[in-house]
Amino acid sequence: MKATIHPTAIIEDGAELGADCTVCAHAIVTRHVRLGAGVVVHPGGVIGADPQDLKFDPATASGVRIGAGTVLRENVTVNRSTVAGGETIVGANCFVMAGAHVAHDCVVGDHVVLANNVLLAGHVQIGAYTFVGGGAAFHQFTRVGESVMVGGLARITLDIPPYVMAAERDEIVGLNLVGLKRRSLSRAVVAELKDCFREVYFDGGNVRQRAQDELARLGFDAFDALTTRRPYRAPVSAFDALHIMRVAMRGQFSDELLREFIKLLGGFNAAAAGMGGGDLAGVMRVAG
Repeated sequence: MKATIHPTAIIEDGAELGADCTVCAHAIVTRHVRLGAGVVVHPGGVIGADPQDLKFDPATASGVRIGAGTVLRENVTVNRSTVAGGETIVGANCFVMAGAHVAHDCVVGDHVVLANNVLLAGHVQIGAYTFVGGGAAFHQFTRVGESVMVGGLARITLDIPPYVMAAERDEIVGLNLVGLKRRSLSRAVVAELKDCFREVYFDGGNVRQRAQDELARLGFDAFDALTTRRPYRAPVSAFDALHIMRVAMRGQFSDELLREFIKLLGGFNAAAAGMGGGDLAGVMRVAG
């Protein structure tokens, strides 16, 4: 079927409307827009207007793409990209409630719900099946994983991992179990996600630091195995052990990890001086 367009709506020449689209009273769809099949733009919506960027050149050829089946309620605004050839994207089967704003260069995944007055700044990414509560605001370049629940009036300035609930100011408050259930994920998958969540958020400490500590532990194990006598071989010097770790075990120990590991050893230069080795610079120079 052809699109249904209210007499007071404005559809600029060059706009592309898919089958069964509906554009209601006083809505504006600019020439920069592509609407998928079945998209509904409710009264007062403005889709494809220039981005709110003081440096933007209106002659830039950019656009907006709205996926099939998406509903944009009253007074929703979706601005076009700031990049030549770029698009601001709202995926398929989304529900964007009244007053929400999707700024330039945002990418909103499929099956996303943005409640009333949600504000997405430029370049924000929202993963599929995410629900964002009313009045939540997102800082530019923020990334949100799939199946996330963001509470109403939240202020999000940091990236949010998938499958969690976020609220207030960048606070992760738990797994989005309701959202996971709605997606019919198996119990085994949900149990694995629970284990992952506990490991990251309940065991204390900085996640990046804990990962680094675990790699350092593996480094100590390898270093100990190389520098102590074994029934099948003699020990090697500290310098040679680090050289082996740097070259022969390259896939396990990066230069950055080796530097951190050497710091944990208490300063390799001092140790190497008493064990017939060289210095760290020597290890890196020989390894090339």
